[in-house]
Parts: sequence; C-alpha cells; structure tokens
Amino acid sequence: MELAEKVKLSSPWINFYHEIVALFGEDPDIKIEYDEDELEIKLFVDNPTKADALTKLLPTEKVFGRIVLKLTVIPANDVNSSDSALFQKAFEGNPAFSYIENVDGAFTFNASYVVFKNKVVQYFNDDLSDVNGFRSTLYQEIAKDVFGNTNGIYFCTDVEENTGKPLGEWP
Repeated sequence: MELAEKVKLSSPWINFYHEIVALFGEDPDIKIEYDEDELEIKLFVDNPTKADALTKLLPTEKVFGRIVLKLTVIPANDVNSSDSALFQKAFEGNPAFSYIENVDGAFTFNASYVVFKNKVVQYFNDDLSDVNGFRSTLYQEIAKDVFGNTNGIYFCTDVEENTGKPLGEWP
C-alpha cells in the first residue's frame, strides 16, 4: 500500500473520540461507543460512583466549528461526590491511572495531581508527520484535552517505574 493510500484525514471529533478511547478504553468498568449519525460518544459505566464522577468531570459536549459532539455518561445507577475525589473515583481500576497526590502548599497554593502511567499512548489521527498516521502522546496530555481547564487539578505522568525517579533528575 502506498503512502497516498494510507493517508486519510480524521476530523477533530474523531480525534477526540480516539482520545476518550485512549484514556478510558482499557478500564474494565467502561464501555465506549461512538454514534456517527448522532455525533455522540457514549460511555457505559458499570460502577455508579465512577459514572457519577465522570458525569461531573467530562463536558456534555465538545464544539468543533459547526459540529457539536455530544458526550454522554450512562451509569448503571446513581451517586454523589467532590473534586480530586471525583477523579479518584473516575479512574479507579483504570490501567492508565497511577494515583492522586493532594498537596496543601504554602501561600494558599493547594493542588491535586492526577498521575497517569508512564506510557506512550498511540492512536490513529492522520498525523502526516508519522509514517503510520498515528499520534503518540501521554495520558496526561489527553486528560488535559478531554477535561479542559480544571481549577487546582493538574495532570501528570508517573516517574519511570524501574528507577523510581524521572530521567535527568537533579543529583
């Protein structure tokens, strides 16, 4: 197959769908469906606490010019909760997730760090700079795009597992 045959342009809403799948696709509590006719991503969530958290955290729609993509969380049941705790509930049991670190800092700086596995995530998105058309990124970058601006919540990547510290750490 020639390169010209492999090149297909994905729409931004399809790229967003791929981000949702990359972030939640391996979670055993979540089944994801994309309805092309309705322009809707549906997350079927078996865990009611996780469903509640995702309902509160995820946007209900994402606008791409004139295209409006709906994002619907369909819970098994219903429940309640609060900010970093919502992320904890939303990602509990998800292989992409490591942990959450809450920091009460000086000068009223408080932060919650949602830490994802140290893994490169790849999905098809017509990246012409990649021979396979894939985007290579980290879970933290996908979470920033999917969840948008989250006040006091920061997404980051865990340190390299075999050393217990990031590459290039200061002595």
